[in-house]
Amino acid sequence: MDISLSTFSQVIEILGTMAFAISGVFAAMEKKLDVFGITIIAFVTAIGGGTVRDVLIGATPVAWMKDVNILLIILGTAVITMLFRKKIVNLHKTLLLSDALGLGLFTIIGIKKGMAIDLSPGICITLGTITGCFGGVIRDILLNRIPALFHADLYATPCIVGGITYVLLINYISEEWAQAIAIIIVSAVRIIAYRKNWRLPTL
Repeated sequence: MDISLSTFSQVIEILGTMAFAISGVFAAMEKKLDVFGITIIAFVTAIGGGTVRDVLIGATPVAWMKDVNILLIILGTAVITMLFRKKIVNLHKTLLLSDALGLGLFTIIGIKKGMAIDLSPGICITLGTITGCFGGVIRDILLNRIPALFHADLYATPCIVGGITYVLLINYISEEWAQAIAIIIVSAVRIIAYRKNWRLPTL
């Protein structure tokens, strides 16, 4: 693997972990949990999707068990977010932005994990969607909320759209650009869908 590509992938993983840890902190603060509860929710949100992904593909021990730096990044992000919480004017907007960014970043991480073991493109996109969504699912369940994945508003759909874009683009442009474009698409579609109230049909 190219050194620059490896570094770029590591940056994506770090940013994704931080984004989901932040979203976990703000979701927990909305429920007025104590410091310990907030920290646990930050960890669960950041590692949940990756843990489910690694178990599905048989990559055990899962990533965070093999790399203590992941846990330190989550802990550091959670502590800094709590310390500077009063600087945040709008908790709900910050939660949406961090969750959307984490969704985009982790979707690409999941797809790349699938590609690394030669899974088909469709399964890779599914794996990316699971990686992006399931940390939030576990977070919402623990906070006694209906997970965003199961709402009518778009949550998994942006992952699928971005995943398809990434799989198509890597045949024509550099992988770094394909990743960046796909991440932007996932995050942007999620934010726009929420703000415009785009919804899937309900019964």
